[in-house]
Amino acid sequence: MLNIEIFSDVICPWCFIGKRRLDNALDAKLKEGVSLRWRPYMLYPNIPLSGWDRFEFLKRRYGANADRARIPERLQQEAHDVGIELRYDLIQRTPNTLMAHRLIDWFYDQSINTQGRAGTGGEGAVGETLESTAALAQHRIAEILFQGYFCQGLNVGNADVLVDLAAEAGAETAGLKAFLLSEQGTDAVNAQLARAPDLGIAGVPGYLLGGSFLLPGAQSEETITKIVTRAKERFGG
Repeated sequence: MLNIEIFSDVICPWCFIGKRRLDNALDAKLKEGVSLRWRPYMLYPNIPLSGWDRFEFLKRRYGANADRARIPERLQQEAHDVGIELRYDLIQRTPNTLMAHRLIDWFYDQSINTQGRAGTGGEGAVGETLESTAALAQHRIAEILFQGYFCQGLNVGNADVLVDLAAEAGAETAGLKAFLLSEQGTDAVNAQLARAPDLGIAGVPGYLLGGSFLLPGAQSEETITKIVTRAKERFGG
């Protein structure tokens, strides 16, 4: 099994593009023997939990003439190429993404726990299936969070918004808001945030293959296919 860890932030447009390219590259054949695990990265770790007004943030960064609806031409084209319509004009806040990262981890843990209670856990191939199902749950909520922020302008730093998006992803959300408003899961996210620099991750997206090979940036589908194919051979996938 080749493990690919995806270091990403939910407010990073290139991470969204990279996710779509990875999906396109991992066709039915290449996907076999690959397990994905989403890991956190925070582009703006010092944002308060309430977030920033995005227009005020842009004015501080780019001056009084900042245009919150403007999308760089290259970014817009590459997003369009993978079926993404970026709607920067809808985004009102630049959120703190810690809560969203905790939600992504929650999806993985909930899937593991739910399957375990149903008696599908275990060793060997069964255990791998359990982890693969949990990884798919993570992958699903990552897509929905990206869409929520970049295509709908939703505040993905708000607990109520996150609960709604979790429900859209098919989760049982009883108790989820209380979880998000607590400190549960924060230590696990912080551990991964601290791990990223040691792995050489200074920006996102970053893909760690087999625990040792780092593929940085939103690479082309062709490059992803070549690298994953080689990594599967090297790491026994």
